[in-house]
Amino acid sequence: MVEITFKFDAFNFDGICKTVPLTLCPVIGKDEGIVPVCYSRNVELADNLIFQPATLIIDVVAIIMVGFMTYHVRSKYTAVGRKEIVTFFYLYMLVLILEMLLITGIIPQSSPVYQWFTAAQLGLVTACFWCLMCNGFVGFQFAEDGTPLSVWSIRISSFVIFLLTGFIAIATFVELGAFSRRSPGALWAFYIIINGLFLAVYVISQIVLVLKSLDDRWPLGDILFGFCFFIFGQVLMYIFSVIICDNVKHYIDGTFFNTVCTLLAVMMVYKYWDSITKEDLEFSVGSKQNVWEVKELMAEDELDHRNSMTPLQQYQPPFARPQSQAPQQQYGPQYHQQFDQQQF
Repeated sequence: MVEITFKFDAFNFDGICKTVPLTLCPVIGKDEGIVPVCYSRNVELADNLIFQPATLIIDVVAIIMVGFMTYHVRSKYTAVGRKEIVTFFYLYMLVLILEMLLITGIIPQSSPVYQWFTAAQLGLVTACFWCLMCNGFVGFQFAEDGTPLSVWSIRISSFVIFLLTGFIAIATFVELGAFSRRSPGALWAFYIIINGLFLAVYVISQIVLVLKSLDDRWPLGDILFGFCFFIFGQVLMYIFSVIICDNVKHYIDGTFFNTVCTLLAVMMVYKYWDSITKEDLEFSVGSKQNVWEVKELMAEDELDHRNSMTPLQQYQPPFARPQSQAPQQQYGPQYHQQFDQQQF
């Protein structure tokens, strides 16, 4: 059995990093970082050690799933908040890519660029939560969705949050000014408190939106399931990671379950957005359209005749005489031949 199973210190990552192998653990605390008491075993692939192989597989699956969700969101051309929510999925995909590079050892912890990539990953995590919170206010129509004001306010503000959090992270890692890697209180506040606050605001705002604006209450299930998935993943990672790792002989740890649960939570966000947005069929230009059948209202011969005519031929002035009432020709050679035949 391991020495500890769970330890949590306020405004300090020492207890967390002793139980969970976060990406920032190697670059805070002492000079050599903080090593967890139990972590997933590594595998050798092409003469390279790959850490967290199970989590690597889930990251790849998550990137593929986010790609499918992003494609479907972009295909709903007239859905409310389409451009805004797709920014969130782009940020989450970047988080997955950087996390995959860092926790697997593709970027070695001894590399001088490791701390910069870690700072970028932490900045993207906070920007992702911020973007999700901003998407929660799109439904209230404070600014019309899809307009430059709505789209770029979210993008620019998310970029500012990314820069701010990334600066705090790298300043903590290199001990710039008052920042110290031995007491990363500011970074802890952003990583734990600020991110949690953004998530709580999003969940509350969506509950209010559904209760006040929608007749259908089923989207509440998507939000609550997503929130529960996320909390469940955090509990498994921070509280039960050591127990899981020790009982399965170091094959997986809490990071694996946190990645899975976070992916499920993001999928619930997508399902919630898809359930509350309705696409305008009149202006939809997607590949799969609804075809309204009205052929039974027209005779088959008339339908075939109209389909063979050009739009200009189909047009008929409002006071034009119907073709069936047009006077027949009463002169010319054909008329005289018919008259002569009638005489005989």
